[in-house]
Amino acid sequence: MSASRPLRPSAPTPVDADHHDPVRERARRWEAETLAPVLAKNPERKDRFTTLGGIPVDRLYTPRSSRRSFDRIGYPGQPPFTRGVHPTMYRGRVWSMRMFSGFGTPEDTNRRFRYLLKHGESGLSVAFDDPTLYGIDADDPEALGEVGKCGVNVSSLDDMRRLLAGIPLADVTTSMTINAPANILWGMYLLAGSSSRVPFARLGGTTQNDILKEYIAQKEFLYPPRHALRLVTDTIEFATRSTPQWNPVSISGYHIREAGSTAVQELAFTLADGRTYVA
Repeated sequence: MSASRPLRPSAPTPVDADHHDPVRERARRWEAETLAPVLAKNPERKDRFTTLGGIPVDRLYTPRSSRRSFDRIGYPGQPPFTRGVHPTMYRGRVWSMRMFSGFGTPEDTNRRFRYLLKHGESGLSVAFDDPTLYGIDADDPEALGEVGKCGVNVSSLDDMRRLLAGIPLADVTTSMTINAPANILWGMYLLAGSSSRVPFARLGGTTQNDILKEYIAQKEFLYPPRHALRLVTDTIEFATRSTPQWNPVSISGYHIREAGSTAVQELAFTLADGRTYVA
């Protein structure tokens, strides 16, 4: 499919007959300013998308008229990103394929990562063992019997380098399920990338870094909440300045739900310079 293919119009959006309807005008601007540049670089995978029953699925759906506010919902690929971070979402590209993986030594898991990447996986998802999740070194007496179980053990920068040896970090994204010591493990990952001559700005991925989930659900926390949250905001602030392709926090809603939650409340992290990161 050629990247120079002209922009294929979506099915007409049902709006009022008025040609100056704000909804119609905003949809046109979205197609011209947000959608068209993305399609020129990454065309949609098919000319026609349908449901399993064969009903056509349009690229965009909007309100029938401007009488209903659309500001809080927005458009795909535009703030506040409630309709997705990409204008075409998975019509243009499939989602990252990752298998939650980790066991034994860094070398054991490295072999697993290489196997998965060779067989079609497009990213890594690292499972750490309990000592790593609690910030305990492998040779600590408290780690006895738990090293390398249900995840890989990473106690040092050398461990992280061996875990990622030979993996093209500039070409894959990595998800790390780590919370209390997230800043330390993420720092190790960044330095391992630097050792492979991949600059911070080219490293992509996600650090779970959701310490509130630990207090609410899984209970693998290390510090009092106020200090733990300060570490979270510090990592977010660093990411906004130095790692544009990295997501510094991922709210683990399913753990909170399984611990008995019946509602979700918006979380806001205020950085030192006054900016707010909403999750």
